[in-house]
Amino acid sequence: MDEGKKLIVKKLRPYLYLLDENHECTGFLVIGEKKACLIDTMLAFHDYKKVIEEITDKPVIVINTHGHPDHIYGNIFFDEAYINPKDIPMTKEFIEDPEFIKECNERGLTFPPFKEIKGGDVVDLGGKTLEVYDLPGHTPGGIILLLKEDRILFTGDAINHHLWLQVPHAMTYRECVKAIDDVLFLEKEADYILHGHARDFDDISLMRCVRDGIQEIVDGKTENDMPYEWFGGVCKQHPFKVVEGRQYQQDDHVIVYIEGNI
Repeated sequence: MDEGKKLIVKKLRPYLYLLDENHECTGFLVIGEKKACLIDTMLAFHDYKKVIEEITDKPVIVINTHGHPDHIYGNIFFDEAYINPKDIPMTKEFIEDPEFIKECNERGLTFPPFKEIKGGDVVDLGGKTLEVYDLPGHTPGGIILLLKEDRILFTGDAINHHLWLQVPHAMTYRECVKAIDDVLFLEKEADYILHGHARDFDDISLMRCVRDGIQEIVDGKTENDMPYEWFGGVCKQHPFKVVEGRQYQQDDHVIVYIEGNI
């Protein structure tokens, strides 16, 4: 545990908790009548299993929306986790990182095996149903989960206000647009989005707004785009518009990209 990292637990609904790790990444706990589901496990700075045991005594399954470290490292506190198999090759470079292995060894923990989950699968928690849909883009094996009874869509990093498409393994921008088009029918099935770095709900319209922002990059409408600095260097950022009067949990909205990956 890193004592300098704060874990904020926020109750959004009687059955739904947001776990905000130092405003760096977010996990979500959905509690059904029979079991609970933790969607994404953050960076492993805290023992999430113990945190969850203080909230519910129901058995917990773990689902990773994709394979980046800030969504899978906390798997070490659990016996197994589900992920789209298309992201498993990518995870190896993260879970085999010497610093991560050293940290696990010092804490007496090991990274558990992955189990496969993909679009079309359904997770029954007892009165709460999570429908799984593929949404490649940010990573090849990204998935999103619809909490059907409550019209909430968990999107990981595939749909958010700072969509990173400059990272290794990201799809081309045309592929990203097509992938979102394939799930746009979910606008009629959900009212809200909770993404992997959220602190509250976003209106479902964010999905179409992200899609249209990527399309603008494909169409070359990037003349006013500015540089974007990140730990991998400098790339570009494309601001996109949201729908006036709708609920969004932050005010800045950009697609981060590299030129030429159309």
